[in-house]
Amino acid sequence: SAVVVQSDMCLLSLGSDTGGSIRQPAAFSGIYGLYPTYGTVSRWGLIAFASSFDQIGPFTSSVSDMQLIMEVISGADEHDASMYAHKAYQYHSEESQKPLKIAYIKDCLQHPGLDSEIKSQTEQFINELKSKGHTVEGIDFPYLDQMVPCYQVLTTAEASSNLSRFSGLTFGYRSPNATDLESTFKKSRTEGFGPEVKRRIMLGTFVLSSDFYDAYYTKAQKVRQLIRQKTLDIFKNFDVIVTPTTSTVAFKIGEKSSDPIAMYLADLFT
Repeated sequence: SAVVVQSDMCLLSLGSDTGGSIRQPAAFSGIYGLYPTYGTVSRWGLIAFASSFDQIGPFTSSVSDMQLIMEVISGADEHDASMYAHKAYQYHSEESQKPLKIAYIKDCLQHPGLDSEIKSQTEQFINELKSKGHTVEGIDFPYLDQMVPCYQVLTTAEASSNLSRFSGLTFGYRSPNATDLESTFKKSRTEGFGPEVKRRIMLGTFVLSSDFYDAYYTKAQKVRQLIRQKTLDIFKNFDVIVTPTTSTVAFKIGEKSSDPIAMYLADLFT
């Protein structure tokens, strides 16, 4: 979706974003990508990965194109119960841009895992914002190290639930080698899902199990609320948060652990 816009094969494209699948490819391709506020764009027709994270958003080569497409695709939809009950937004405006209060997370720029070129480019961008009259200040965000584990626990749990419907009976692939009901379930899911999807389903099933539900899933939900509240507190004083587009890991690669989630994350990022 990002490449077809970047290479001028089309004016715009749509993608699905759960944890950065629009925003990161857009940044890597030098174009614009938007993860809309949850409930702004209908997900009707999207195969759900993690329902409380998934959103449909556009890739464009200009901000004005982004404004125009958002006016078209936003708004209430009777097929999506998670939508806000509002009409489509009017994003396109001829009003002159006023100076903004912009925050950047200091720990992101100082993190040892941040690529030096990305750091340099981000600092240059911050200086350009200041030169254009915007107020830019560094802020602290104490939950950076908890964000990736929290995301992995919650999204895999929701994936385990959402993908259970793909059993070979009603939705998706059905194995031609199945001979009865049990083999239909087993063979269809074994043959139809790839290795990474299977890992996510297994981890999600684990964190939702009765023995570990409170230890992982419930705790991750509480961490998510802390992250959300901290973000809302920042937006009380700032209009925009600027962060570099890069991935960091909250633990040492190769570190041995008896924690199955830590082991999964280590395998995922190695």
